[in-house]
Amino acid sequence: MLSRVAENLYWMTRHMERAENTARLINGTTQVVMDLPKGASFRWDNLVSVVGLDSRFQELYAKADEESVMRFLILDERNPSSIVSCIRNARENTRTFREVLPGETWERINALHLFLQRNGARTTQGRLPRFEVLNEIIERRQSIIGLLVGSMSLDVAYQFIKLGRNIERADMSTRIVDVNSAVLLPKEANTEAEVERLWMGTLNTLSAYQAYRRRASVHVRGRQVLDFVMKDPGFPRTVHHCLNEIIICLKGLPNHAGPLAAAQHARRRLLRTSFGALDLGTLHERLDRVEADLGAIHDALSRRYFHLHSIPPAPTQTATAVQE
Repeated sequence: MLSRVAENLYWMTRHMERAENTARLINGTTQVVMDLPKGASFRWDNLVSVVGLDSRFQELYAKADEESVMRFLILDERNPSSIVSCIRNARENTRTFREVLPGETWERINALHLFLQRNGARTTQGRLPRFEVLNEIIERRQSIIGLLVGSMSLDVAYQFIKLGRNIERADMSTRIVDVNSAVLLPKEANTEAEVERLWMGTLNTLSAYQAYRRRASVHVRGRQVLDFVMKDPGFPRTVHHCLNEIIICLKGLPNHAGPLAAAQHARRRLLRTSFGALDLGTLHERLDRVEADLGAIHDALSRRYFHLHSIPPAPTQTATAVQE
């Protein structure tokens, strides 16, 4: 397979995964904010910080209220990681190698692009229409992934699709967890019940509530939620599961030594880290380290498969890095 095709497949799924998870992040955070007790606070620009886009946002916007942050994350084409930019980029990636994918893939991605063009403005008209539009994006994107999973041969092309999906999914799961560190509860309301409500919001954002109750506990407690989202090997959105999938994919590709070593290092370090015993401030630092390890896997993939015969890419690619 040509490196250009492999890179396009990889980025097509990263862009689609990022669009879905940004929609999940916004809907989940909105629900948490609406359930906050009296006296609690949440600054919307923290949502921008969580996804690592502070500098770009500050260049473009004078104030960081809810409307500005939503416009930046959903509709602003000057933000290369906005939902509209991700879907547009995925559509362009798909256009160039339609023959590699099931025939309906292009039609569904193009339909998603057109849906957002027609309905994007509704996301600025209040929380309910915003929720409806973002939820539709999540459902349409999942139908595309279902099509790929159910219709593609498990060949090299499919392995690059899985690699892009799992790297992006693991990274966005850490960022969705990180939103809780930006919520400031008043001391008088900082009860176990209020904290549990925050973590329940995290589970709902990841569609993980039922799985958590079956595999971890019927009670929603911060330490157990953290342990589940980061380390459970059986749920598709946990970081551990994604790293396992990345390692399986790499073993099916030729010349995988460098990327495989980076992925195995990330998994070992993840399993050694005790997330459950950390306060929210320290948790933020630990999550940053996991995101850096995922960035290292991406760099190793780029050097080995996408840019082997060209100038190496910059070494600081993270989940917020975008295809230029």
